[in-house]
Amino acid sequence: MEPRTPWQALVRSRYPRSSWPWRSAGYLAGGAVVGALACAVLVVLGLFSLVLVGLPLLLLSGLVLGRVERLRLRLVDLDPAPDPHRVPTAPGLAAWLRTRAGEQATWRELAYALLLATVLWPLDLLVLAVGVGLPAALLSAPFQLAVDGREAKVVKAYLVTSYPQAFGAALVGAVLLVALAYPLGAVAGARAALARALLTPRETERQGAIGEVIASRARLVDAFEAERRRIERDLHDGAQQRLVALTMTLGLARLDAPPGGPLAEQLAKAHAEAGQVLTELRELIHGIHPQVLADYGLGPALADAADRSAVPVDTDVDALPRLPASVESAGYFAGCEALANIGKHSGARRARITARHTGGALRLDVEDDGHGGADPARGSGLTGLADRIAVLDGTLTIMSPPGGPTLLRVEIPCPALSASSASSSPRTASSSARD
Repeated sequence: MEPRTPWQALVRSRYPRSSWPWRSAGYLAGGAVVGALACAVLVVLGLFSLVLVGLPLLLLSGLVLGRVERLRLRLVDLDPAPDPHRVPTAPGLAAWLRTRAGEQATWRELAYALLLATVLWPLDLLVLAVGVGLPAALLSAPFQLAVDGREAKVVKAYLVTSYPQAFGAALVGAVLLVALAYPLGAVAGARAALARALLTPRETERQGAIGEVIASRARLVDAFEAERRRIERDLHDGAQQRLVALTMTLGLARLDAPPGGPLAEQLAKAHAEAGQVLTELRELIHGIHPQVLADYGLGPALADAADRSAVPVDTDVDALPRLPASVESAGYFAGCEALANIGKHSGARRARITARHTGGALRLDVEDDGHGGADPARGSGLTGLADRIAVLDGTLTIMSPPGGPTLLRVEIPCPALSASSASSSPRTASSSARD
């Protein structure tokens, strides 16, 4: 395994020949430059802060420096350094400032900026001068002597008057360059570890971010279901009623038209076509969110889907309690998708649906005696179904060896609704469908 940090590289025998000493030197050199600039900027902003003008800019400087340091960290730490800041809950500069001012990461970045501007960059410069500057000065002794012609003062202390002395100093410099590469890498590793500790998310912040993701996924599911019900209501109250009126008008026109004529034939065709479109629209509305699911729950809805299946289906769903609407909807469409795949692809003679709520989770099994070989990678329906279930922290498992049988299993963690919640839920759903 390749080393990811200078500390990991230090224990390798080929460390002096690797790129890590030069990475470490570059990281410390960059720290000296950035730190000196940060020192100048913070001094100016500190003076402005005396009249409260520079306080927002002082806070902003920590954010900017934190981003720069996370980018520089890639020189000596190959693991990602994620941004610790949250996305503001509302647009606009004011919401952004409120969010940033309330985060611990913002104040850690400001503390790191102060530490870099006062302590770290002089230390980086000192380590760089000893670890690279001293060996480089000794290595340059022959060149200094050649330029002067008579003598050269190496490191402002060692007088060289002959080429044997100069090459001896260069040899000492080469040895020191290799020897000092180890403490140089150790210091760079320590600096990188400090930067990572202060500038990347902590465990509590990661857990908070995960909680936000879970909450946003729940809101997404609720919004998806609300939009589905709105579409169902619009189709039911709008397009379906207009089609019913059109069908009745065409029927009355057929009665008024002379029998046996071309007009009567055209009206009959239009009447039949309108009736077929109305039937298809009713099936579409039923598929979006069947009323039996809203009124009676997942068990009766699955039983109804089994009755309409092209393949005979045995059901064992009577013991299901009422569950959250999003879970019932996901379970229903999982069962419908499985039954549709059985009818289209499996060649099965019989299928079975079993649904239970045990251990705080819904478990839905759909089995068939077909030829097997179902592969989610080849079917967008199963892939989309798995994504829909994953939003609810559920899992979709398919066991389908060649030759069959096939088992599709859905598991979604969820609580069972209380009796009062279960009794009020159908009325709410029914009233929303009528509104």
